[in-house]
Amino acid sequence: MPPLIIDLVQIERLGTKKLAENERFRKHLKRHNFSDLRFRRVAEEIEGKIDCRACANCCKVAETDITKRDAARISRSMGMSEKEFVSQYTTASTFDDELILRRTENGCIFLNGNDCTIYEDRPDTCRNFPHLVRGSGSIESRMWQMIDRATYCPIVYNSLEEYKDIMGFQRTPANR
Repeated sequence: MPPLIIDLVQIERLGTKKLAENERFRKHLKRHNFSDLRFRRVAEEIEGKIDCRACANCCKVAETDITKRDAARISRSMGMSEKEFVSQYTTASTFDDELILRRTENGCIFLNGNDCTIYEDRPDTCRNFPHLVRGSGSIESRMWQMIDRATYCPIVYNSLEEYKDIMGFQRTPANR
């Protein structure tokens, strides 16, 4: 495995540069057999080498979906009613009828520096992020989300690059 790229400026630049290539790779996976378990092991290895809590870039740039179960758990830990929690800390998503956590100019409303102030009770989507090792469905079914995440998450960016190597995927010459 080549050295990991963890610099967030580089991740954003390279991930953005490779958007079209990553889309081609996602389509490539649909047409070829691959080992979900092997991909999962690669992601586990990369996750083990990158400290998410030191990065916290996902908390700074991504929206966080909140389920009813998340709202109940978080509100209970904060000592407030679920209705109060929803009113004070969530807003409607612009994409669907779901709730998302409110954001500040620094990202998630519960982000303090790079620390999550509700870490032990954080939403399930945060617990499973970046959804390579944990999440519903196969890695292939979650791959459409990875293209965007490769522009801000070092784990996703490096995992996708390793997946391409495993699959012998023909990269865009300018992106090598």
